[in-house]
Amino acid sequence: MRTQIHNIEHGNRRWPHILRESGRYIALIIAILFFVFPIFWITVTAFKQPGEYYTYPPIWFPKQPTLRNFKLVQSVGIGGYTALKNSFIVTSCSTVAVMILGSMAAYAMARFKTGGKNLAFMILSQRMLPPIAIVFPLFLMMRVIGWIDTYQVLILLYTTFNLPFVIWLLRSYFMEVPVDVEESALVDGCTRLGALFRVVLPMVMPGVIATAVFAYIFSWTEFLFAVIFLRTRVATVPVEVAGYWGSEAQLWGQAGVMAVLSMVPIFIIGLAVQKHFARGLTLGSVKG
Repeated sequence: MRTQIHNIEHGNRRWPHILRESGRYIALIIAILFFVFPIFWITVTAFKQPGEYYTYPPIWFPKQPTLRNFKLVQSVGIGGYTALKNSFIVTSCSTVAVMILGSMAAYAMARFKTGGKNLAFMILSQRMLPPIAIVFPLFLMMRVIGWIDTYQVLILLYTTFNLPFVIWLLRSYFMEVPVDVEESALVDGCTRLGALFRVVLPMVMPGVIATAVFAYIFSWTEFLFAVIFLRTRVATVPVEVAGYWGSEAQLWGQAGVMAVLSMVPIFIIGLAVQKHFARGLTLGSVKG
């Protein structure tokens, strides 16, 4: 009798736990579907025939998948694959530049208190400036020096506007490294730059990687500067995709192809750095 009562009480205590776990899994499944469905839908659209875009009820899987859109994407505007190349060049160069400049500035602020304790917030506040507020003066400046529709104009602008965010993040990561470690490196004969690149940066590499990923994504998806400062010779993926919609036609198939191809680099980067990315997001979260 006591065993039966114990089993009943144990079962009653288990039900709330089972319900909580079930609710968590249901919420997780809903969240996954919410975020994955747009990726699934745009990927399917890339393989559809033109007559399957507007059907009702919608066609979830194309009846006759085609690669025609992958061929036609190069015939619109400057070419979808050319736009991908342009985005890769601009984004990679700006990310490398901003990480080099940002790491040295953040290190100086963390170790030598350059600019005082409020400089980090003052630098971050520059990120709050709406780009549209200064885009037209910048356009006039770039036109005077002949940089409109060139790689260097976007590299310069992306580096400038990502620099405050990068400095603010890297500063908090550098502050987590004990000063004694650098002093030991200096005693062993390292210069200050040698200690930075050989000792400090390897210790905060997860944070550096996380910051670089954010800077890369910001530059890869940026639209305002790209659409204003670029014309016909150079265009990035966001500008190219925006040209697929007009008053006479909407090129859903080509847009789907470009969306799929533009997601591939981000997925590859995410898979390559996933071991360091999660730790990098939490590293330096104690000190601001």
